[in-house]
Amino acid sequence: MTLLEPPPVPATPRGHAHHLSRPILDALRSGHGPAPVVLRGLALLADPVLNKDAAFTEAERDALGLRGLLPPRVVDIDQQVVLELEHVRHKTDDLERYIGLAALQDRNETLFHRVLGDHLEELLPIVYTPTVGRACQEFSHLYRRPRGVWITPDDVDRVPEILRHAARDEIRLIVVTDNERILGLGDQGAGGMGIPIGKLALYSAAAGIHPGLTLPVSLDVGTDREALLADPLYVGWRHPRLRGEAYDAVVEAFVAGVREVHPRAVLQWEDFKQHNAIRLLARYRNWVCSFNDDIQGTAAIAVATILSALRSSGQSLEDSRIVLAGAGAAGTGIARLLAVAMVDAGRSPEEARDSIAVLDSHGLVVEGRAALDDDKRDAAVSRALVTSIGLDPDVAIGLEEVVRAFRPSVLLGTTGTGGAFTEGTVRAMAAAHEHPIILPLSNPTMNTEARPADIFAWTDGRAIVATGSPFPPVELGGSSRRIPQANNAYVFPGIGLGAIVSEARTLPESAFLVAARRLADLAPGDAQASGQLFPPIGDLRSVAREIAIAVVAHLGELGVGRRFTPDQIPAAVEAAMWRPDYVPYEAV
Repeated sequence: MTLLEPPPVPATPRGHAHHLSRPILDALRSGHGPAPVVLRGLALLADPVLNKDAAFTEAERDALGLRGLLPPRVVDIDQQVVLELEHVRHKTDDLERYIGLAALQDRNETLFHRVLGDHLEELLPIVYTPTVGRACQEFSHLYRRPRGVWITPDDVDRVPEILRHAARDEIRLIVVTDNERILGLGDQGAGGMGIPIGKLALYSAAAGIHPGLTLPVSLDVGTDREALLADPLYVGWRHPRLRGEAYDAVVEAFVAGVREVHPRAVLQWEDFKQHNAIRLLARYRNWVCSFNDDIQGTAAIAVATILSALRSSGQSLEDSRIVLAGAGAAGTGIARLLAVAMVDAGRSPEEARDSIAVLDSHGLVVEGRAALDDDKRDAAVSRALVTSIGLDPDVAIGLEEVVRAFRPSVLLGTTGTGGAFTEGTVRAMAAAHEHPIILPLSNPTMNTEARPADIFAWTDGRAIVATGSPFPPVELGGSSRRIPQANNAYVFPGIGLGAIVSEARTLPESAFLVAARRLADLAPGDAQASGQLFPPIGDLRSVAREIAIAVVAHLGELGVGRRFTPDQIPAAVEAAMWRPDYVPYEAV
């Protein structure tokens, strides 16, 4: 296939008639009623966007044909939240809790997002990692109600039509996956749709982006997982995974369809395998305003974690050496953003490169190494640096050997390999620094490079630790040390919200550094004592607001987004943040 030049963007999107008209959608998003409703009776109760369950008032029940279809008592949304939490907490299995919350989302979207947004610390591990991984694995057996859009190779000539079928109005945010690298679980076929659905739930809960403005998309190009292809209940496109030009044609048709139907949408690429993730981001980031959360979002949370940890231990980024174990899309993305941050802090590009050591499955990534992938060349340290620390650049050099010679203050893992940080490696970190910063960021939990309890045991409790998966507190010397989770949910909602508010044409790498710094600025002061490198998860909404304000200002300064005066930005961000609550309805 010959890839085309970017098509021109149409002046206006082409809409689709729906009972959810622009006036009612505007009322729902703004929180100001009354909203003009055409549906009546059972049809109204069956619409998850409009349904209020028992919160319909007496007047609404009479006007909208609901009298007798609901229990007689009218309850408010706060009472409904109490009841839904009771339902969730009565379940003893996290996957069952996930299923229960998904059923609530399918029945009453406003109530679902209110429950989630008000109880993020409790429910984030249910609607997203780690439980969402199990849900993706069991997706075909859990499937209840359609949500989002599946685009298969059979659909390349009708993508705009499909996108119009799915939209009640203009879409402003799309999360898309091809399902090949779902968390640490690999190819999940159609089950990967659980990731865009979960991400968008967090966008609505944390950033206040109304669910009617969002769309989850699966580019279902098949699967190479034999167990799925052999499952008679598998709901996906039952073919081996598409590769090469045929795969590119599906992606190209999808992006062209987004430009035609939803030209103002921000597009988030999610869980694509490394090579595709990198090349698709490079090709399309200027076609549509887009970013890859696995590369750039992970880089932002990693840099924020490092900045916060260094600050709490009295160190600076420009004077640090950092070892990154794992050279996939996440690891190379982190290395790239760290280098940008170091140069911004005053280091030369060469000094920044030689302050960041990256390892892959073949050992230390060194310039000139045989068969070095193009994706990793920019992350390679110089041969002179390797020689200067007493190592041989022409032999494979393992993690513990690099740590002992390089003496990094930060060790960060994105290997996806449980136990990759051995006792010897962690003790080498502790021997070199009073407060070594050790960040096993791989998820799900079984893939974490080291468990926090082991890290503390091997460092006499001196390490500063953050993980990618949630872990319980660790008892240390009679006190409890909480384990901060370096969760992308701290950064991507604010970045996406900022891009929407600014109507950005593109998202440069510097925007992710701005987000990382703003998050680090919001962290509590003493991570060694409190174990807190980030604000509480329950504060995600205020975190997203602060990151969005910083991103909008930065994009305006660069001239790639709307220019606001400084005092206009907070109001513009707040106006875009929906608060899940019921508005009054009037019959039309």
